[in-house]
This record gives sequence, structure tokens and C-alpha cells, in this order.
Amino acid sequence: MSAVTLTQTSGVAVLTLNRPERCNALCNDLLTELNAALDRLEDPHALVLRAAGRHFSTGGDVARFAHEVAAGNGRAYAQAVVGGLNRAIMRLVALPCPVVAQVQGALTGGALGLVLAADLVAMNRSAFVQPFYTVVGFAPDGGWTAMLPARIGAHRAREIQLLNRRVPATEAVAMGLAQAVADDPANVTGDWLETLGTHVPGAMAVTKRLTTDLQALETALEAERAAFVERIETDEVRGGMARFLDTLKGA
Repeated sequence: MSAVTLTQTSGVAVLTLNRPERCNALCNDLLTELNAALDRLEDPHALVLRAAGRHFSTGGDVARFAHEVAAGNGRAYAQAVVGGLNRAIMRLVALPCPVVAQVQGALTGGALGLVLAADLVAMNRSAFVQPFYTVVGFAPDGGWTAMLPARIGAHRAREIQLLNRRVPATEAVAMGLAQAVADDPANVTGDWLETLGTHVPGAMAVTKRLTTDLQALETALEAERAAFVERIETDEVRGGMARFLDTLKGA
């Protein structure tokens, strides 16, 4: 089964994270498929980013990271995963068409970057954002330092990460991380797509280009990647991953 699916109909591309049995956790295979799907885009008028199952994504697959670190492959694997995530974020941000995200359940860890790369975001009422970096021990990735502070302010971004605070959907809208909360986000995104379908593609493209500093974003994401790789094999991270996985077993 593909970890990412792509459909393209009537000018709308739909990318679906399709690893629901693992809560769409980000691993190298999923991110490789995501970037390959982005390669196959046919100049859509809009792109919808969504996920199968109860949760949008629980971020990096901690169990897989722990396995790779134990096997002596932690740094190489982290380089591949965070590098693949950064490529996907940059490509989504750079698309000339609007990117619309539908979010349900958990949006945690590096998966936030995929949603921060979207132009319009609708969440269901059970959706929430949470970092988990200070719990597991990872350096922040997925735009938690490269994108989030510019969106909500550096002090608030630090507070959420240092306290590992859960941000529910209604607060995410108030902060500007999403534009709508609904029982079914697909209804909201359907309305947005109908509106976007009447708008001029070139005008939407230039609006995105003039409001985005791609060079600065790439530099900031690269700093996240370097910090993540530097920490991945430390004793702090080994211990943090073990405690986190033990907590999941007891849940």
C-alpha cells in the first residue's frame, strides 16, 4: 500500500498521507513518496493536503528513530528524514497554486511543517497541535523554529515548545495557524476550492511569491536539520526516546 496517494481531477490535486496504522508518522519511505508525488503534479489550480485515519500525523516515527540509533545509523537516518521533510515543506511553500490542508486529530512534531506550508487550513474539532520535542529530546524540526515564531511570535512559540503544551483547534485558529474549525473540514475546504476555482492563477501565484522569503526559509530549515542530526545519537535523546516509547506502551 502506498504511504502517499495523489489524485488529480479538474485542476485540483489531492495529496493524502496514507499510513493510518501508524498515525501517518513521518518516516523516510513516506517522505520519499511525498516528494515523488510532488514531482508528478500537473500544474494544478489548487492542491489539497490531507491524511487518512484518525490523525493527520504524529510527526517523526520515534520507534523507527530509536531502532536506527540502536543500529548505529541514527545520524544518516535523521539526515534523510529531516532532509526529506524540508524538501517537501519547501516545495509546498513554493507551489504557485494555493495549498489547502485538512487536519484531523493529532498534528504533532515535524508534521506541523507540512501544514505551516499550506495557505489555508481547516481543522476538525478534535484536532490539536503539540510539539513533544522537550519530552523526547529531539531538536525541533518541521518549522517549529523556522516558521512558527514568524506566525505566532517567538515568545509564544517558545512557551508552547518548552511546556510541550497542547494547542486545540479553536486556539490554533485564534493564533492564525488555521482559518477554520468544523465538524468536517472537507466541507470548508470544498467551499474554498470553489472560490479559488474562480480566481486568476497568475494573480494567486504572484501573491504567494511576494509574501514568501524562500531563501530565508531554506536557511532556517537547514539549521533545524543540522541541530536534529547533531542531537540524535546523544544519551539525552536515547533516554528520551526510551521513556517516550515506554509511555506509549502503558497508554
